[in-house]
Amino acid sequence: MDNWTAANIPDQQRRVAVITGANTGIGFETASALARCGARVVLACRNLDKAKEAAGRIGPDTDVLRLDLASLTSVREAADEFQARYERLDLLINNAGVTGLTGRTRDGFDIQFGVNHLGHYALTGLLLNRMLPVPGSRVVTVSSIGHRFGRIDTEDLRSAGTYAGSKLANLLFTHELNRRLDGSNTVALAAHPGGATTEIFRYSSALFRIPNLVIARLLGRTPAMGALPTLRAATDPTAQGGEYYGPGGLFEIRGYPQRVQSSARSRDSGSQQRLWEVSERLTGVVYPV
Repeated sequence: MDNWTAANIPDQQRRVAVITGANTGIGFETASALARCGARVVLACRNLDKAKEAAGRIGPDTDVLRLDLASLTSVREAADEFQARYERLDLLINNAGVTGLTGRTRDGFDIQFGVNHLGHYALTGLLLNRMLPVPGSRVVTVSSIGHRFGRIDTEDLRSAGTYAGSKLANLLFTHELNRRLDGSNTVALAAHPGGATTEIFRYSSALFRIPNLVIARLLGRTPAMGALPTLRAATDPTAQGGEYYGPGGLFEIRGYPQRVQSSARSRDSGSQQRLWEVSERLTGVVYPV
């Protein structure tokens, strides 16, 4: 299994998967691979026109759902719409992310922290009741190598504002969620793409964007390769709750997906619990676990 690829994905017939930010890049490749294996995929995106165009390219068993992670009102509306349309949810893939942006969400949070963590925290909590009855259901949250540089001040999350901090939050969230899910049908895992030629750097400065894209291109890190760690976390029968998947090669930038180790900071149980408590307070979303 050292060279795990999309060909290793088991049959996904009768499974329902929601992928956030799935109209382009890694999210699109994740949705496409799951659809090819029989899943009904739901592209949860801010721009419905782009989502519909992407759904048309993926195939007939593809739906769209309007979701703006920068608005808790939109997150609640998306969760309500999903529950009105679907009785079950097998896979929730928290893929969407932004970097290089400044400003606030509609609820007053830093835009990177609000979209990358708080929006996904709220969405997961609001959809969990569709997952808990489903054996083998998984929540997969996409983090980044950059989480290793992240710091979080749980006393001031409203103004927290670095990409690395938001990616650290993704892992703290995953570990705490998996702990709370213990004994249920659902588990939580995380993944990171390594380097990949995607649009996530489009708002970043040229000094940051260009070297990252050049390195990813030289290493052959297409969005399809970048999606493999997410797909393995979501579908590999041997994957366990709390695990973290990324490229197994040099510095976790390239290579096929393997189980990797997140930073010691991300595994601190006190930080996990404090982030959870503050996220619950800021979003008003209380989990059923």
